[in-house]
Amino acid sequence: MKPTVVLVLTALSLITLACGHKEAHSEAKELPRVAVSLVAGAAAEGGTWVAATLQSTRTATLSTRMAAQVKRVHVQEGQRVAAGALMMALGDEDLQAQLKAAETGLATVQAHHRRIQALFEQKAATPSELEGAQAQLAQAQAGVASLKANVAYTQIRAPFSGIVQSRKVNEGDFVGPGTPLVELVGEGEQELVATLSEGEAKALKAGLKVPFESEGIKGEAQVTALAAGGDAFSHKGTLRARVLSPKGLRQGSFARILVPGVKAEGLRISRSALVTRGELTGVFVAKDGHAELRWISLGEGAGDSLPVRAGLKPEDRVIDRPGSLQDGQPIDISGGVNHGK
Repeated sequence: MKPTVVLVLTALSLITLACGHKEAHSEAKELPRVAVSLVAGAAAEGGTWVAATLQSTRTATLSTRMAAQVKRVHVQEGQRVAAGALMMALGDEDLQAQLKAAETGLATVQAHHRRIQALFEQKAATPSELEGAQAQLAQAQAGVASLKANVAYTQIRAPFSGIVQSRKVNEGDFVGPGTPLVELVGEGEQELVATLSEGEAKALKAGLKVPFESEGIKGEAQVTALAAGGDAFSHKGTLRARVLSPKGLRQGSFARILVPGVKAEGLRISRSALVTRGELTGVFVAKDGHAELRWISLGEGAGDSLPVRAGLKPEDRVIDRPGSLQDGQPIDISGGVNHGK
């Protein structure tokens, strides 16, 4: 009889838990109705600010095609180097030995070729013997040239003058083909790189001059490349703009570009309407008597009003000061529309 009792108790427990879960789920759905007010959005005037990064037009991550040990490092981060300067040397003992043997073999083949050439001129050697000697010579020369090229790959030299941005390895490290060794940033011309949505890119074209700001300094840049909607997932593209003035800004610093003519995605919204969840930013929109959480993408802006790059439409009714409002909660709109400051 004891097993029967256990089974009955277990069944009753499951029924109780199911009922309790159902009641809890029902209570979770029954959110109180709250009164909210709306905040008006406005179209951006004169364009919108888009985040960008300032970088050199010439950057290079140097590597080697050889598997070898780092023998000597000649540069450090922040060091200026001239074009062709030796930055790093890899171990080349095995290659040097192979090159010496190949050069010895080449000398032997060259001597044999000279003898066959002389005999051929004296009509003491056949044309096929001369062709064979010429083929051996060409093969030996190619072997020496290949080894010399491999030795050169162990000498990591600067392709242009610039500043060492980072050093990836230390002396004694073993590296393989394609392993990043040194990152070099060229001095001189700089460019701004930004990510744009399709709407933001509509008014832009190569050659257009746009204003920008970086670390409190205002300047002007010229669009050199524009790939709108290049990313298959975000449908955003890349903008590159060459800095015209001023010169000598800090590499890698944050900047913002004023993109003209943005309208559909140029809505502005008050900071008081924003809600954050981790790294996401959103707003609550009044829809069918309920609050709907909508994630948005913001542009760069100052003050209380911020430009909305994506996620909202002009007709959306945004709730101001949402507080502890939850997604799907019933609402009553009161107080009209707050137009902000």
